[in-house]
Amino acid sequence: MAVNLRSGREIQKLREAGKIVADVLYKLKEEVKPGVSTGYLDKMAEEMTLSRGAIALFKGVKSPYARNPFPGAICASVNDEVVHGIPSPIVKVKEGDILSIDFGVLYNGYCGDAAMTYAVGKISPSKQRLMDITKKMLDIAIANAAPGVRWTSIAAKMQSCADAAGFSVVTDFVGHGIGTEMHEEPKVPNFVSPELLREDIFLEEGMVLAVEPMVNMGTSAVKTLKDGWTVVTRDGKCSAHFEHTIAIVKNGCEVLTIV
Repeated sequence: MAVNLRSGREIQKLREAGKIVADVLYKLKEEVKPGVSTGYLDKMAEEMTLSRGAIALFKGVKSPYARNPFPGAICASVNDEVVHGIPSPIVKVKEGDILSIDFGVLYNGYCGDAAMTYAVGKISPSKQRLMDITKKMLDIAIANAAPGVRWTSIAAKMQSCADAAGFSVVTDFVGHGIGTEMHEEPKVPNFVSPELLREDIFLEEGMVLAVEPMVNMGTSAVKTLKDGWTVVTRDGKCSAHFEHTIAIVKNGCEVLTIV
């Protein structure tokens, strides 16, 4: 497994890409209200991306499971949609929904990738708790990531956080290295698996990782819809998703996708 260690110059370029991602996600947060369409949010994200001289990272991506390339700048996943929801002018969020938006850009040859889950108006306490726990898992990873740390120790803390809350970590999707390509080595799970125990990741200065816990209110089981992209929970219960791109630096880590 060849993992790219990025120089300070490269991390600066990744920081610039990450800043665009953060700016777009925080702008979209202001627009997430009952009645807004995910297509409108997608159009806004792409317009902001182009205005900054960047390229929407997800648009046009191909999958062996889908007939058509991904059509949107954002992945917009509502309630029981876990990830890769296709934005549409027809899909309008309503009061009480939760909406996960995953977004990335390519800027001057380097990538940024992040995700946030937003409350649409007033949501139930259980949905708020799901969002809070998923965000807490990401915060745990950021607080513990540093050179020399084994990823198993971080993944175990993340998984314990979800388990203690009675939620389930999605195991079909994991985080990843990121740099000049959206998906690079290593795979970065949010749980401890036999594979991770066999091939643990030792964090090193210069690693850049997209850490992205996805957590279901019910079981961890998911399925992909007929469009070949949209992943939903099998039991129809809600899911939340938070992600940051982080760089491992001398004394810990730096979040690159932050305003």
